[in-house]
Order: sequence, then C-alpha cells, then structure tokens
Amino acid sequence: MTPLLRIYWPWLALAALFAGAPQIFSSGSSLTMMSVMGEMIIFALSFNMLLGQTGLLSFGHAVYFGLGGFVAIHAMNALIHAKTGAPVVMIPLIGGLAGFAFGILFGFISTKRAGLVFSMISLGLGELVSSSSYILRSFFGGEEGITTNRTKMAPFLGHKFGPQIEVYYLVAVWCFVCIAAMYALTRTPFGRMCNAVRENSERVEYVGYSAQTIRFIAFTISAFFAGVAGGLTAINFEIMNAQQLGAQQSSLVLLMSYIGGVGYFAGPIVGAIVVTFLQITLSDVTNAWQLYFGLLFIGFVMFAPGGITGWLMLHREAMLKRELWRLAPAYGTVAPALAASFVGAVMLIELAERQLALARSEGSVMRLFGFEVDASSAAPWLIALFLFCGGVGATRLVWPKVTDAWGVVNVALRARSQAWASPSR
Repeated sequence: MTPLLRIYWPWLALAALFAGAPQIFSSGSSLTMMSVMGEMIIFALSFNMLLGQTGLLSFGHAVYFGLGGFVAIHAMNALIHAKTGAPVVMIPLIGGLAGFAFGILFGFISTKRAGLVFSMISLGLGELVSSSSYILRSFFGGEEGITTNRTKMAPFLGHKFGPQIEVYYLVAVWCFVCIAAMYALTRTPFGRMCNAVRENSERVEYVGYSAQTIRFIAFTISAFFAGVAGGLTAINFEIMNAQQLGAQQSSLVLLMSYIGGVGYFAGPIVGAIVVTFLQITLSDVTNAWQLYFGLLFIGFVMFAPGGITGWLMLHREAMLKRELWRLAPAYGTVAPALAASFVGAVMLIELAERQLALARSEGSVMRLFGFEVDASSAAPWLIALFLFCGGVGATRLVWPKVTDAWGVVNVALRARSQAWASPSR
C-alpha cells in the first residue's frame, strides 16, 4: 500500500459507505434512520470537540443545535416567501452560522471558567433558552413549533429533495464534510493546544497562551457544527420544536459521546449510530426504552469508561499481534453468565413495566422473548430473579479468568515489543 493510499483509504471507505448504504438499506424507515444518524454524528462530534478535545463538559450543548435549527427553518420560510431561488443545500450553513453567532454570545460568558463552573453555567444557559422557548412564541412557535416545506425551495441540480433518498444524500455529504473538517482540526496546532488545555491549563498559560481564548475558540467552532446538525434536522423533519434545544437533547448527545468513547475521534460516531438505532427501534418495542438508556449509560461509565471504541481499541493491538486467541476461552466462559444476567434484567424491567400498565387497564398478559407471559403470576418473576442473580453471581465467579487471560496477553505483547526494539533489529 502506497503512503498516499494509506492516508486516504479510510476516507475513501467512508465515502463508499455513505454512497452505498441506501443500496443495502433501501426502505423509507431505513433512509430516515440513516439520515438521523448523519445529523447526530455531526452533533456528537461537535460535543466531543468540547469534552474529548478541550475537557469542557457542557450540559446545554443542545442550545446551539436547536437555535441553529430554528434559524435555519425561519430562513427556509423567508427564502420561500421571497422566492429568491436559493437551494436547500445552503440551509445547513445558515444553521451553522447561527450556532456560531450564539456560540460567541454565550461562549464569551461561559468559557471564562472551566471545570464544574463551566458545566453549571452551560446548564443555566441551556435552561434559560429552553424556558424562553415557551415565552417567545413568535420565534419558537410554542409547543407546536415551527414548520416548513423544503420542496418549495429552488431545486439544486434538478433535485427538490422531496424523496427521502435525496435528503439522505444531502445529509451524507454534509456529514462527510463535517467529519473531515473536525478531524483536520484535531491535527492542527490549535487542536493540540486544545488537548493541552484539557490536560493542564496552567502550563498552557505558563508558555504564553491564553487558556480562556482557546476554550472560547473551541466553543464557537463546536457551536457552528452543532448548528449545522440543527439545520440538517430542520430540513429532514421540516419542523423544529422546543424539545430539540432542551435538557433531554443535551443529555442524549452526552449519552452518545460516552457510549461511543470520548477519548477517540471515532467514539462519538459509533455512539451516535448505536444510540440512534436503539432509540428508534427500542421505542417501538418497549415503553421502558428510556430506562434502558439510563442503565446503559451507567454501565459504560462504571465498567467501560472508554466506551465501545475504547473497548475495541483495547483488543486492536492484541489482534494485530495475533494474541487475541488467548482471550477466546475466557470470553467463552463468561459469555453465558453475562447473557443470563442480561435476559434476567430485561425480564425484570418488562415485568415491572407491565405491572405499572395494569393501572392503565392494559392487562397482565404480555409477550416476552416470544412467549406469552402473565406478569401477575409468580413464575416469570422467579425465573427472572434466578437468571439475573445467577448470572451476576456466575459472572463474578468466572471473571478472574478474563483478568488472568488479559495478563497473559499483556505479557506476550510486552515481550514482542521488547524483541522488536532489541539492537539486533
């Protein structure tokens, strides 16, 4: 592989994935889901520019996503009314500029401090904007929101973006450009200074840089990309409402980043795909889908702080050095115990949810894992408790085998590294 191809093949593969995905998942629901994934990828990466790159934990990042979307949808309605001939492809840029402008306004206040103070200021600003959305009805539209019609805008290369497939490709192009731009930013000296501020802001001040200025610039750029994601959302759904700039949306992007892995650039991408998929599919399967998200977040924070990407990268070196096979027996031993505890936990949650549903006169009979189950009887509860408690106990019992297997792998990897670095080579 040539050096040039080694650099660009991941981007070529990503472009091919974006272009070819609709050929495999061609249904309307799949196209809508993939469009939402593209929007959330940009949103999550913009959030991680603060948290993962600069060390700023924001509890109100949805403000810039939502405000960018609202300005974009008002711009669409104004351009449609004025009949200017502006195409819909420029709307995400308007959303990004709106997010950038509000990032300057709010960032000037919030980035003066870091750490917990910054988080609390971001939370306060987020709640301020969210509560104002129900007061400033002329701009936010109250509880009903603001609607538009993207097909009334001027066509672009003969496309009016009525079919969902055209919207998907619009989102995919913007997503690819934003991913490339944010990745390039991490490779610049400014990106390195953001990492330095994250690690030790006092040393950054000592060598002559202003940590507050670096935080402010990173904040505004992050708000710009969040606004782009909001503009794409306005195009995709043709509606914006107050929920899209509230605490729920801010917590969702935090969930995506942590589940994917804040320590890696690809982490928010993975997290956005996984969380969006689960959010859309679980909401159709169970009424307790939000509880699953909360438990999933707690589980990753406690047991896998590196997220999905961190867990995969942990195995990457072992796979490249052909030592991954040493982990297979240990994983095979612990897998049944983990599966039993998972099934038991799901049964307990669904049975409890059905008991609450009895008050709504929905009946006690439910379908669980393909079987008809009566939530009012004791048998399914006993089975669920047995699976959960037995699975947790068995996992704790056999987990030392996984730890020992990793110890063997680490010793083997260290020996290979020392052999490769020996003077004979």
